[in-house]
Amino acid sequence: MLRITELKLPLDHPENELKTAILDRLGISTEELITYTLFRQGFDARKRNAILLVYTVDVDVTNEQAILSRLADDPHITLTPDSSYHFVTGAPKDLVQRPVIIGTGPCGLFAGLILAQMGFRPIILERGKEVRERTKDTFGLWRKGLFNPESNVQFGEGGAGTFSDGKLYTQIKDPNHYGRKVLNELVKAGAPDEILHVSKPHIGTFKLVTVVEQIRATIESLGGEIRFQSRVDDIIIDNGQVCGVVLANGETIQSNHVVLAVGHSARDTFKMLYNRGVYIEAKAFSIGFRIEHPQSLIDSCRFGSNAGHPLLGAADYKLVHHCSNGRSVYSFCMCPGGTVVAATSESGHVVTNGMSQYSRNERNANSGIVVGITPDDYPGHPLAGIDFQRRLEAGAFKLGGETYDAPGQLVGDFLAKRPSSQLGTVQPSYTPGVHLCDLSSALPDYAIAAIREAIPAFDKKIKGFAMNDAVLTGVETRTSSPIRIKRNEHYQSLNIKGLYPAGEGAGYAGGILSAAVDGIKVAEALALDMNK
Repeated sequence: MLRITELKLPLDHPENELKTAILDRLGISTEELITYTLFRQGFDARKRNAILLVYTVDVDVTNEQAILSRLADDPHITLTPDSSYHFVTGAPKDLVQRPVIIGTGPCGLFAGLILAQMGFRPIILERGKEVRERTKDTFGLWRKGLFNPESNVQFGEGGAGTFSDGKLYTQIKDPNHYGRKVLNELVKAGAPDEILHVSKPHIGTFKLVTVVEQIRATIESLGGEIRFQSRVDDIIIDNGQVCGVVLANGETIQSNHVVLAVGHSARDTFKMLYNRGVYIEAKAFSIGFRIEHPQSLIDSCRFGSNAGHPLLGAADYKLVHHCSNGRSVYSFCMCPGGTVVAATSESGHVVTNGMSQYSRNERNANSGIVVGITPDDYPGHPLAGIDFQRRLEAGAFKLGGETYDAPGQLVGDFLAKRPSSQLGTVQPSYTPGVHLCDLSSALPDYAIAAIREAIPAFDKKIKGFAMNDAVLTGVETRTSSPIRIKRNEHYQSLNIKGLYPAGEGAGYAGGILSAAVDGIKVAEALALDMNK
């Protein structure tokens, strides 16, 4: 088949116009076109009142080679790549010791799924609860201020991505089309078919719950085992080789192949690994606030007269500003039509994050507005970034009134350097609640200065971004892992054989899709090693 990219048509074009555009682009007759399928559909909104749909289509024709030769200079017409998944190996018939995976976020689930599909019957350990019980605990914090340190936004089946926008796009290089494997498996598990072709696919929390449960069922049907409320408190290392793990209940599970897919908030696990001598280094991450605007404002600014069009949905944005103090401020995890959520994993701390449902129809748009920082900002041992995060989160808890309310401030007051005492037209979505105050002490001075410079700069790109009544809530500290557990070309720890650092917690992913892809890569490397 042939793949055509960058095929652009007006937003409200007739259905048959796509076929006509394909014939025109290839210079062929209707008789020469056998069939075509939609691979990707996005839109170009640079001219907001003349938005174009942008298609990538796979086309079956009668004279493929002749067309390729004739259009050899057109970079947007190529052979369709093989994006099907091919297993690298299978489990040996005499498999005795099963691989262990720690964590059931996207990375752990897909590492487990691939290993199960290859016949390795993995044991997957999760410190939190299964996803529906975890949802009850998470809502307990949001609705009643009741916090469970082992079952929350960060810990439990599905990982942190379960309570998010469910974004399924990434900028990683993916020459082996692992991302396609992830999307196909998600659709098999109940995700909407459209994630296979929309340019920025997302699922949303409520749909993710069912999808996660179905992936679990598939793993178990293939001989895998998932144990909940099974926190790993120690790993066993003998002469540079991992030999097993020790659970909080004292049980030991022996294995020479252990995948670390613990997510970016497993701080006690990071400390245990560091104390055991696993090589860890500090890495850059970002800190900031969540900002909320009326979704209608973002829609109007991005789509103009086309705001509200069903093919466009709720508008998003991506912003960056390089500040005069040398810092960079950017939007992070933008959630159209979503809510700001309480995302702490430790008592006495406040952390914000963003979440959307599949419909994205809540009244506000929210995004992290975060400042990049490096280990130079928190010098010391490799876990110093965690200590830095904790100080900010504990400070936010105190600013919020020590009730898990988030400290908040109107953007107009923040820019004017005065505390807020009263909300305006924008009602914050964070629960349990928002305590208005002065956020200038919530982050280091350099971060506050950078954000104060960036918001007016963003207003030049999205008119109204600096509106007085927009709301800031803090703090956003879990943008990515503050550490990297370095690994070699075989995906194993630099100094512990058989230990496979993986996903976002180990510093090798950032988001659902990239974490799942990393899980596949690690599973393949582990499987090949077990077949040596």
